[in-house]
Amino acid sequence: MSRRRLRSLAAASLADLFDQQTAFGRLAFVQVAMLAGDTLVTISLAGSLFFSISPQAAKGKVLLYLLLTIAPFAVVSPLLGPAIDASRGARRLLVFASGAGRVVLCILMAFYLNSLWLFPLAFCVLVLSKLYLVTRGALVPEMAAADQLRAHPEGVDDAGWPDAHEATDEAEGFAGFNAQLTMLGTLAGFAVSLPAIGLLKGIGAEAVLVLASIVFSIGAYGALRLKIGRPRTARAEVEFTDAEADLLDLKPVDDPEVVLGLTASATVRMTAGFLIFLIAFGLRRQHAPLWWFGLAFAASGAGALVGLFLVSRLRRHLSEQALLAASLALIAVAAAGASYLGTIAAQVALAGIAGLAGAVAQPSFDALTQRRVPERAQGRVFARFAVRQQLLWVVGALIPVAISMPFSVGDAVVAVMAGGCLLGYLIGRVSVRRGRTAL
Repeated sequence: MSRRRLRSLAAASLADLFDQQTAFGRLAFVQVAMLAGDTLVTISLAGSLFFSISPQAAKGKVLLYLLLTIAPFAVVSPLLGPAIDASRGARRLLVFASGAGRVVLCILMAFYLNSLWLFPLAFCVLVLSKLYLVTRGALVPEMAAADQLRAHPEGVDDAGWPDAHEATDEAEGFAGFNAQLTMLGTLAGFAVSLPAIGLLKGIGAEAVLVLASIVFSIGAYGALRLKIGRPRTARAEVEFTDAEADLLDLKPVDDPEVVLGLTASATVRMTAGFLIFLIAFGLRRQHAPLWWFGLAFAASGAGALVGLFLVSRLRRHLSEQALLAASLALIAVAAAGASYLGTIAAQVALAGIAGLAGAVAQPSFDALTQRRVPERAQGRVFARFAVRQQLLWVVGALIPVAISMPFSVGDAVVAVMAGGCLLGYLIGRVSVRRGRTAL
């Protein structure tokens, strides 16, 4: 039954993808192209920075690359965040720029793959990748409202949803939209992985980058076809005063539930970064066959697909906050079990469970933000949140890269990180609810 439902969600997502009459369908088309392109770039860099050299030499290059992944947010957050909020038309143009820019950059990377120029070019690719992801987060409510208005032109409420819809329907919708987009991106990554690996082995990383540039050009074309929707609320203004803009820059969100949710989702991301490199370098130190890497990658992807299938169903019964807490608890318990076993097979299983937890946590947090943050501030908010999430992902990744540790010790560290954050998150939520009750 579960397998049939998973296929049903995948079929629904694909149906939305090919229904190019809807705003969400066009955004889904762009999502597939952009995430497929990102996967191709990742595979090409992994082939040139990790597997082609010794583990000790790989450490230096991986450390440099991890530091580069933080830097793009210094550009996206203060400079491009306000641009995303400037107008709904600007969001579409920024998505186009993120695709078109990577077309050129991937071709240049193919020429300078063995040069130091690779790193500044990779930095620019990461900037444009993060720009798309941040802009997409702000586009989801707009595309959803545009489709609701199209389906029910006779009557929508102030929130841009049909009069018969309750607030919970909107919440489930955002969680479902986020999950569908993530699922499509994951499936697109799987679809291009095999041909990319074939090109990497047969021709080289340069060929993978050329293929990535072609895929990004398709995404840029799709961006020009995105519909410009209406605001989610009749009161939401696209333009606002300089004083309001300054206030949004200083404090774009003051909802304590969103701030607590950011801590939880960022910790889930931190454990993901830690586990990726703990497993990668651990397997290399043990001289494990290459298929163990593939098995861990497949387990993580399969776990993510299961998590995406669960999100919209679980959201009908649980709040986004409860889903975030459940994700942390799942990681803590699984990591403790893997630490006790200490085997390679346990690491593969942990990779799958971590993929599942991450796939539940991120769409839930995105939906929480989309519901509770004013639309005109969502570009800034998603940009700032992406900075903190990526920073913690890199901090988590740096630990096993810089410090060699056995699987049992690394898994214990993950269990402590997730368990400690879960405790803090639950205490914080209790404090928030007591504060509201006191008021």
